[in-house]
Amino acid sequence: MPRLFTGLEIPASLGESLSLLRGGLPGARWIDAENYHLTLRFIGDVDDDIAQEVAWLLGNVRRREFELRLDGLSSFGGRKPRAVVATVAPSQSVMELQAEHERLMQRVGLEPEGRKFTPHITLARLRDASSRDVAEYLSSRGGFRAPPFKVSRFVLFSSRASQGGGPYVVEAAYPLAA
Repeated sequence: MPRLFTGLEIPASLGESLSLLRGGLPGARWIDAENYHLTLRFIGDVDDDIAQEVAWLLGNVRRREFELRLDGLSSFGGRKPRAVVATVAPSQSVMELQAEHERLMQRVGLEPEGRKFTPHITLARLRDASSRDVAEYLSSRGGFRAPPFKVSRFVLFSSRASQGGGPYVVEAAYPLAA
Protein backbone atom coordinates (compact mmCIF):
# COMPACT_ATOMS: atom_id res chain seq x y z
CA MET A 1 0.00 0.00 0.00
CA PRO A 2 1.58 3.29 -1.01
CA ARG A 3 1.53 6.33 1.27
CA LEU A 4 0.72 9.23 -1.05
CA PHE A 5 0.45 12.99 -1.03
CA THR A 6 0.35 15.76 -3.61
CA GLY A 7 2.76 18.64 -3.51
CA LEU A 8 5.01 21.17 -5.13
CA GLU A 9 8.72 20.64 -5.60
CA ILE A 10 11.22 23.22 -4.42
CA PRO A 11 14.02 24.33 -6.77
CA ALA A 12 17.43 22.96 -5.78
CA SER A 13 18.87 26.47 -5.38
CA LEU A 14 16.12 27.38 -2.91
CA GLY A 15 16.67 24.10 -1.09
CA GLU A 16 20.34 25.01 -0.69
CA SER A 17 19.39 28.41 0.76
CA LEU A 18 16.96 26.80 3.17
CA SER A 19 19.50 24.19 4.24
CA LEU A 20 21.79 27.00 5.43
CA LEU A 21 19.23 27.66 8.17
CA ARG A 22 19.90 24.27 9.76
CA GLY A 23 21.39 24.04 13.22
CA GLY A 24 21.31 26.01 16.43
CA LEU A 25 18.05 24.54 17.73
CA PRO A 26 18.19 21.77 20.36
CA GLY A 27 15.65 19.01 19.77
CA ALA A 28 15.34 19.64 16.01
CA ARG A 29 15.42 16.81 13.46
CA TRP A 30 16.35 18.66 10.28
CA ILE A 31 14.82 17.64 6.95
CA ASP A 32 17.32 16.90 4.17
CA ALA A 33 17.26 19.58 1.46
CA GLU A 34 16.37 17.09 -1.28
CA ASN A 35 13.15 16.31 0.62
CA TYR A 36 11.88 19.90 0.93
CA HIS A 37 8.46 20.30 -0.65
CA LEU A 38 5.13 22.04 -0.16
CA THR A 39 2.37 19.53 0.60
CA LEU A 40 -0.93 20.26 -1.10
CA ARG A 41 -2.97 17.27 0.10
CA PHE A 42 -1.95 14.33 2.26
CA ILE A 43 -3.67 11.21 0.96
CA GLY A 44 -2.23 8.53 3.20
CA ASP A 45 -1.93 4.78 2.85
CA VAL A 46 -4.25 3.65 0.07
CA ASP A 47 -4.66 0.49 -1.97
CA ASP A 48 -3.47 0.31 -5.57
CA ASP A 49 -6.97 0.85 -7.01
CA ILE A 50 -7.42 4.13 -5.11
CA ALA A 51 -3.86 5.17 -6.00
CA GLN A 52 -4.60 4.66 -9.69
CA GLU A 53 -7.86 6.59 -9.45
CA VAL A 54 -6.09 9.45 -7.65
CA ALA A 55 -3.38 9.55 -10.34
CA TRP A 56 -5.99 9.59 -13.11
CA LEU A 57 -8.08 12.35 -11.49
CA LEU A 58 -5.02 14.52 -10.94
CA GLY A 59 -4.30 14.25 -14.66
CA ASN A 60 -7.52 16.15 -15.31
CA VAL A 61 -6.43 19.25 -13.35
CA ARG A 62 -6.04 22.25 -15.66
CA ARG A 63 -4.30 25.21 -14.03
CA ARG A 64 -1.78 27.83 -15.09
CA GLU A 65 1.81 28.21 -13.95
CA PHE A 66 2.32 30.64 -11.09
CA GLU A 67 5.02 32.05 -8.86
CA LEU A 68 5.55 31.43 -5.16
CA ARG A 69 7.71 33.30 -2.72
CA LEU A 70 8.88 32.36 0.74
CA ASP A 71 8.48 35.20 3.21
CA GLY A 72 9.93 34.10 6.50
CA LEU A 73 10.14 31.39 9.12
CA SER A 74 7.64 30.28 11.71
CA SER A 75 6.75 27.32 13.88
CA PHE A 76 3.71 25.10 14.28
CA GLY A 77 2.43 23.91 17.62
CA GLY A 78 2.10 27.03 19.76
CA ARG A 79 3.44 26.51 23.28
CA LYS A 80 4.57 22.98 22.36
CA PRO A 81 6.32 23.64 19.04
CA ARG A 82 6.44 20.61 16.76
CA ALA A 83 7.92 22.00 13.53
CA VAL A 84 9.95 24.87 12.11
CA VAL A 85 8.71 25.93 8.69
CA ALA A 86 9.39 28.37 5.89
CA THR A 87 6.22 30.33 5.26
CA VAL A 88 4.79 31.08 1.84
CA ALA A 89 3.61 34.54 0.81
CA PRO A 90 -0.15 34.65 0.14
CA SER A 91 -0.98 33.09 -3.23
CA GLN A 92 -4.46 32.71 -4.68
CA SER A 93 -3.09 30.21 -7.21
CA VAL A 94 -1.71 27.79 -4.62
CA MET A 95 -4.90 28.05 -2.56
CA GLU A 96 -7.08 27.25 -5.58
CA LEU A 97 -4.85 24.34 -6.61
CA GLN A 98 -4.98 22.90 -3.11
CA ALA A 99 -8.77 23.32 -2.94
CA GLU A 100 -9.13 21.42 -6.21
CA HIS A 101 -6.95 18.60 -4.85
CA GLU A 102 -9.12 18.51 -1.74
CA ARG A 103 -12.30 18.19 -3.84
CA LEU A 104 -10.76 15.41 -5.96
CA MET A 105 -9.63 13.41 -2.92
CA GLN A 106 -13.11 13.62 -1.42
CA ARG A 107 -14.49 12.40 -4.75
CA VAL A 108 -12.49 9.17 -4.38
CA GLY A 109 -13.93 8.73 -0.90
CA LEU A 110 -11.21 10.16 1.33
CA GLU A 111 -12.21 12.04 4.46
CA PRO A 112 -11.94 15.84 4.24
CA GLU A 113 -8.68 17.28 5.56
CA GLY A 114 -9.39 18.39 9.12
CA ARG A 115 -6.81 21.17 9.28
CA LYS A 116 -6.87 24.52 7.54
CA PHE A 117 -4.39 24.59 4.66
CA THR A 118 -1.37 26.74 5.51
CA PRO A 119 1.21 26.58 2.71
CA HIS A 120 4.69 25.98 4.12
CA ILE A 121 7.89 24.00 3.76
CA THR A 122 8.86 21.97 6.80
CA LEU A 123 12.51 22.52 7.70
CA ALA A 124 12.66 20.59 10.98
CA ARG A 125 10.47 18.43 13.16
CA LEU A 126 10.83 19.20 16.84
CA ARG A 127 11.02 16.85 19.77
CA ASP A 128 11.28 18.33 23.23
CA ALA A 129 12.26 21.75 21.89
CA SER A 130 11.37 24.54 24.27
CA SER A 131 9.23 27.37 23.00
CA ARG A 132 11.95 29.74 24.21
CA ASP A 133 14.63 28.01 22.10
CA VAL A 134 12.32 28.08 19.08
CA ALA A 135 11.57 31.78 19.62
CA GLU A 136 15.30 32.56 19.84
CA TYR A 137 16.00 30.54 16.69
CA LEU A 138 13.22 32.31 14.78
CA SER A 139 14.27 35.76 15.95
CA SER A 140 17.81 35.17 14.74
CA ARG A 141 16.72 33.77 11.35
CA GLY A 142 13.16 34.99 10.94
CA GLY A 143 14.08 37.62 8.37
CA PHE A 144 14.65 34.92 5.77
CA ARG A 145 13.41 35.90 2.31
CA ALA A 146 13.96 34.27 -1.06
CA PRO A 147 13.28 35.36 -4.62
CA PRO A 148 10.06 34.05 -6.17
CA PHE A 149 10.19 30.77 -8.05
CA LYS A 150 8.03 29.45 -10.86
CA VAL A 151 5.69 26.54 -10.22
CA SER A 152 5.25 24.74 -13.53
CA ARG A 153 3.95 21.42 -12.23
CA PHE A 154 2.61 19.60 -9.21
CA VAL A 155 3.44 16.02 -8.33
CA LEU A 156 2.09 12.91 -6.70
CA PHE A 157 4.65 11.81 -4.12
CA SER A 158 4.99 8.52 -2.30
CA SER A 159 6.84 7.93 0.91
CA ARG A 160 7.72 5.13 3.23
CA ALA A 161 6.52 5.22 6.81
CA SER A 162 9.48 6.77 8.61
CA GLN A 163 10.50 9.33 11.17
CA GLY A 164 9.46 12.11 8.78
CA GLY A 165 11.47 13.92 6.21
CA GLY A 166 11.57 11.41 3.37
CA PRO A 167 12.74 9.88 1.25
CA TYR A 168 10.00 10.96 -1.14
CA VAL A 169 9.53 9.58 -4.63
CA VAL A 170 7.77 11.39 -7.48
CA GLU A 171 5.21 8.87 -8.73
CA ALA A 172 3.68 11.20 -11.35
CA ALA A 173 4.13 14.81 -12.45
CA TYR A 174 1.36 17.02 -13.78
CA PRO A 175 2.38 20.08 -15.81
CA LEU A 176 0.65 23.42 -15.42
CA ALA A 177 -0.16 25.44 -18.53
CA ALA A 178 2.35 28.14 -19.49
